[in-house]
Amino acid sequence: MTTKLILACTVCGSRNYSVPGNRNQAVRLELKKFCNTCNAHTLHKETK
Repeated sequence: MTTKLILACTVCGSRNYSVPGNRNQAVRLELKKFCNTCNAHTLHKETK
């Protein structure tokens, strides 16, 4: 079953993106996305 995963910026901590995914994975999702707060492309990690 897919649910919404919330992605947070690793630099400033703002939660910018939500993507569909599976919460039952052992490894958390990490994507390089644009952060409006930092005004740069930074690494975003899945939050709880």
